[in-house]
Amino acid sequence: MIPSRDQRERSNLFFDNRNAAGTSTQPRPASLACYPRNISAMAWFSREKSGADSSDAEKTVRTEGLWHKCEGCGQIVWKKDIDKSGQVCPKCEHHFRIDARERLKMLFDDGVYEEQDSTLTSTDPLQFSDSKPYSERLAAMQKATNMSDALISGVGKLEGRRVNICAMELKFVGGSMGSVVGEKITRAVERSLNRRVPLIVVSASGGARMQEGAVSLMQMAKISSALMRLDEAKLPFISVLTDPTTGGVTASFAMLGDLNIAEPGAQIGFAGPRIIEQTIRQKLPQGFQTSEFLLEHGFLDAVVKRNELKAYIAQSLHFFCGA
Repeated sequence: MIPSRDQRERSNLFFDNRNAAGTSTQPRPASLACYPRNISAMAWFSREKSGADSSDAEKTVRTEGLWHKCEGCGQIVWKKDIDKSGQVCPKCEHHFRIDARERLKMLFDDGVYEEQDSTLTSTDPLQFSDSKPYSERLAAMQKATNMSDALISGVGKLEGRRVNICAMELKFVGGSMGSVVGEKITRAVERSLNRRVPLIVVSASGGARMQEGAVSLMQMAKISSALMRLDEAKLPFISVLTDPTTGGVTASFAMLGDLNIAEPGAQIGFAGPRIIEQTIRQKLPQGFQTSEFLLEHGFLDAVVKRNELKAYIAQSLHFFCGA
């Protein structure tokens, strides 16, 4: 369609035809004499920021970290509400994972305890290297978590009773059990024997640490034999299983407690569900390897909510040890 004369004249108001030398080839209408020649169509659609808009960055409300999506119900929850409830969803009571230090603060009176064996570190006995050397991986984890290894051992009081508590840290190489974890738990058992106090171990682990090979597997027998001495001395050992507790940890000390307690919804097992299904060639039942499923089938003594855990342990120790 050929534009009319009026359309061509209107278009000339916006576009200034120029030749290869850059000079205008068309006389400008008198109506545009007050406008500069380098006016373009884009200028009509662009707007420079005024002084009032210069502080937009300062006016931006930072909401990162204020809300959290619950893995249980899928709802967006105000993070302060989660913190107030001990990292439990106020809508569906889904228990979020917490770190070892937070766990110890919840269990010890006033959150006060004396950390033990904090300087123990692995010697990298196999000089293991995969995507990067094991020594470098350890150093990175120690810097990120401010821990020497995947377990914190503490001595303090729980409802006025002196106890030894060990808590595993999932963020440190998946909470895997290596030589340091085994040594720390064994030393905690020996302290319980010497001082005649109960032992509590809070597990959160993916199993034995592959970077230490057979050395990590030996910790299963090492800790189990130490716990046998605790049993012979008639001193209680309470095992608390959290999400997740799997592999060699489940196959050893996590299931050897005089009382085995788990948090709601925790994944507890040895091998993963997919491996089990491929081995037995059967579909696993709904909720397999959850704490509720294990309680129903006799593998656990109780499933206790996080805000009731301290009182439950204190009552259990009163039953075991008396006043």
